[in-house]
Order: sequence, then structure tokens, then C-alpha cells
Amino acid sequence: MQKLKTQQKYSLFTAKALALLIIPICIESALSMSLGMIDGLMASYAKSGAGDDILTAITDVDQISGLIIQLFSAFGVGGAVITSQYLGAGKVEEAKKSAKQLIVIMLILSLVLMGVSLALNHQIINLLFGSSGGNTLSNAYIYFYIIAASFPFLAVFNSCAALLRAQRKSMNTMVSGIISFFLNIGFNATFIYGFKLGIAGVALGTLLARIFPAFFTLFLLTRKGNLVRIRIFEKFRFDGAKIKKILKLGVPSGIENSFFQLGKIFVIVFISIASYNVFLDGNPLNTDPNNITNYQTAANSVAYNINTISSIVGNGINTAILTVIGQAVGTGDKGQVKYYIKKMLLISYVGNACCVAVTFALSPLLLNFYNISGEARSAAWNCLLLCLPLQFVTYPLSFGLPAALKANSDMKFVMVAAVLSMLLMRVGLCYILTCDWAGAHLGALGLWIGMVSDWGLRGILFGGRMLSGKWKKSSGLLNGPDFGESERVAEQEVEAAFGGDKNV
Repeated sequence: MQKLKTQQKYSLFTAKALALLIIPICIESALSMSLGMIDGLMASYAKSGAGDDILTAITDVDQISGLIIQLFSAFGVGGAVITSQYLGAGKVEEAKKSAKQLIVIMLILSLVLMGVSLALNHQIINLLFGSSGGNTLSNAYIYFYIIAASFPFLAVFNSCAALLRAQRKSMNTMVSGIISFFLNIGFNATFIYGFKLGIAGVALGTLLARIFPAFFTLFLLTRKGNLVRIRIFEKFRFDGAKIKKILKLGVPSGIENSFFQLGKIFVIVFISIASYNVFLDGNPLNTDPNNITNYQTAANSVAYNINTISSIVGNGINTAILTVIGQAVGTGDKGQVKYYIKKMLLISYVGNACCVAVTFALSPLLLNFYNISGEARSAAWNCLLLCLPLQFVTYPLSFGLPAALKANSDMKFVMVAAVLSMLLMRVGLCYILTCDWAGAHLGALGLWIGMVSDWGLRGILFGGRMLSGKWKKSSGLLNGPDFGESERVAEQEVEAAFGGDKNV
């Protein structure tokens, strides 16, 4: 009898259901993250002798657009958590009502951000990367103009994808990601090598490839088979209560993500403004922009692109955690929540270890693919040698645990801890290690030392929070029963909604 109870208690996600949820998300994550590397590779050969300038311009602008994407992702996280908790509690109608509110809020936000980015293109680029040099700046202006036009499509995709994953339909978002991936490469090849558009070709390829998944995932949400279905032409009214709940979860996560991305931008600026310039003709009096290169920024760009491979599986699992833990919280069973937190953390460690090992083995080969200077290639290798072994230990704790805390609605603590760690380590320590006055003058390596230190501090803070049990208060599980009759009924409703074994 006890054995039967235990099996029923922890059967919200079977092993098959977890695999069907996690694997498509990881594949989608791999395609999405590798696009940045492929864009860099293709762009570095777009114009002879200008590989460092073009690659640096793309990476600089991607940090800005990454800030926008992080905002969209944050509200998507809020929507995914709310939807997952509603579905876990068997409140399907409430999930439907919140879904459309999320999409409309995201679309309005994205249109505002697009307008600001287009109107203040030069001012934003000059403020953040004004010291990068003439060729890099001119490339960045072009790239940012075109990329800004993709923000509304990114917003729609992020909200729709979050809602589909909350319904365990990650296979659908994976299909969208696969098609978008090949569209992007095809458009890039056409515009860069066919029409010789250089960096504009890279941007146009990205823009067109982002339009498809937005419309495709929105179409998928309109289908009748969905628990949470969107009716596009249905009369819409703003729901203050639902919007407040979305903002309560989305705003802290948005602040966290925004500060995290701003920290990444600041540290790149530190490298740009420090005295790392190399004069190609050996004459420091020749200040022509074509004669000056900052190989440290190019090294950081390449190391960053390659390092994304090592976190592909981890990012995918972190996204799945929002659905798994969110639905577990919805049942009201704190024992089940603890069980799935431990299980997802174990899966994260195994997946992360495999990904880090593959990245480490491929790094020397991948570095040779980039059309960059020998100094930049050597500096990038040193950065990877530092971060990859440490990432194996720190990544699940520093990024997996906060995903679990977010799924428990513990957004405020995650926000405060993440921002504090970022300011102290990723920005503060990096500034000391890269700036002129401190004397360390480590360049890109100083940036990466600050970054891995940030990972370590995040892991300590989030691990302490999890062990303290205070996260239960945010989720409403602090004084709740381990597994009461109402929670069992809720779980049975979820099981029925997802079709028996819940493998959607």
C-alpha cells in the first residue's frame, strides 16, 4: 500500500514525459544558441580583412538585443509559471484567461522598445560602444537598425513558446526552431555571399528567420487540441487581476535578466575602453581606424560564441524546470515539489557534464574556423580553458536552482541575489581586473574570471535559499500538507487533462 501511494504521489511526470519535454527544448536551445556562432562565422568571412570589426559589431549589438530578449523571456517565464501552476491545479479556464493577456502585454512592450531603438540607434551605440572604432561603429549602426525591427516577432514567439511549453508541447516549439534555423542560414548565405550585403545581410537573415516562428507558434496556439487555446478574433479586454499577477512574476525576473545583460554589456565596454589597441603597422602615431584593432574584444566574442555550446543542455533543462516544478506547485504537494527539484537538478548535472566535455574537445577545432588574428585566437582559448572546467560544477546551481525558485514564485529573492552577485563579481571584479588603474590589465581573461566568480556566488546564494526552505512561503507550500486529498484530486485532473500518462 505504501509503495502504491509513493508511486501515485510522484507520478506527475513520468520518465517518458520528462524526456518528451526536455529533449525537444534542448534541441531548440542548441539551434537557437548555435545561430549566434554561425552568424559570427559567416560574417567574419563577409569582407576580406574585416573579420574582427564585423564580428565585434555583431557581438556588441547582440548584447543590446540580448537585453531586449531577456525582457521578453522574463515575461515569458512569468506566463509559463502562471500557466503551469493553473494547469497543475486543474484551473484550465484561468490559464486561458491569463494567456492572451500575456501575448498582448508582450506585443505592446515590444513595439515601444522597437520604436525607441530605431529612433535612438546612433545614440545607444555611441553611449555603449563609442570607443570601438570607426569600422566597428558603422557596422553596428547598420546591424542594430535591422535587428530592432525583429523585436515584435521575438515578443510574440517568446510568449507563445512559453505557453506551449507550459502545456508540455515543447515538440511544437522545437519544430519551429528547426525551420527557423535553416531559414536563417539560407538567408544569410543568400544575402552575404549572393548579394554581397556584408553585415546587413546577416541582420536581414536574422530578421526574416524570426518572423516565421512568431506566426507559426501563434497559429499552433489557436488549434482546438490545446488546453490553453488562443482565439485571435475574440473580443479582448484587459484583465487587471491577471495583468497584476503576470507583472508580479515578470517584473522581478525582468529586472534580474536586464541587470544580468547590462552587466555583460558593461564588461565588454571595460575591454573596449582599456588600452588593448594593437596598431597593425606597428606605429602608435597612426590613429587611422583601419590601422587599429582591439583583439581582446574579438577574443571575447569568439570565446562567448563557443562557450554557448556548453550551456545548451543546461538552458534547455532550466526552461523545462519551469513547467515541471510549476505544475508540481499547482498540485499543492510540497513533497512532490522537493522530489522534482532534486530530480531536475540531477538531470541538469548529467546533461551539463556531457555538454561541457563536448565543448572542451571541440574548442581547438572551432577556434580555427574563425577568420580572426592569432592574438585573438590565443586569448579566446585561455578564456575557455578557465571557464569550462568551472562551469561543470557551478552551472546547475547558479542557473538551475533559480529556475526552480522562479517556478515556486520566489522571484524577488532570485532578483536580489542575482543582481547582487552580478554587481559584485561580473561587473565589480571584472572592472578591477581589466581597467588600467588597477594594474592587472588582464583583458578578456579578466572578464571571464569575473564571470565564473559570479557563477560561484550565485550558486552559494541560491543553494542556501533552497536549503533554508524559505522558498515554500512564496509558493504557498510552507504550511501546506505533504499530500492531501485535494492535492491528489488536482493531480488526477492534470493527468486526465494531459491524456493519461501526460505525454503530450
